[in-house]
Amino acid sequence: DTATRPDMRFTVPDDKRLTHEMVIPIRWGDMDAMGHVNNTIYFRYLEIVRLEWLHKIGASTDPQGTGPVIVNAFCNFLRQLEYPGTVHARHYVCNPGRTSFDTYITLERSDEPGVIYAEGGAKTVWSDFRAKRSIPLPDWVRVLVG
Repeated sequence: DTATRPDMRFTVPDDKRLTHEMVIPIRWGDMDAMGHVNNTIYFRYLEIVRLEWLHKIGASTDPQGTGPVIVNAFCNFLRQLEYPGTVHARHYVCNPGRTSFDTYITLERSDEPGVIYAEGGAKTVWSDFRAKRSIPLPDWVRVLVG
């Protein structure tokens, strides 16, 4: 019974720090049969922003070395995005730990500033890919997310 289930919405904390912004075009092919952007595409938008930020800070993944991986991801779908238009995405970080930090992203239409259409995030863990285990965040990453 859904009436007895707790709210399944993840919350984006207030104490986050803005680290990156970008604009993503909504493509005709992003829509589904219902005439709005498909739910899987929202996750793609979140991934695009997260990866662009990681690339910008020099944290690109090296399969033979160390780097970031996500261990979970969520998206709260608040409003329906529709073609045509562009999405203004804002990327935030917070909660640095020994081996991880949290990322959060808000998505709004560029022509509706301040109206959040979706918000999501992911826990990012620093990993040694060869050893297949988490390792402490490098000092330079800790400075950027702290």
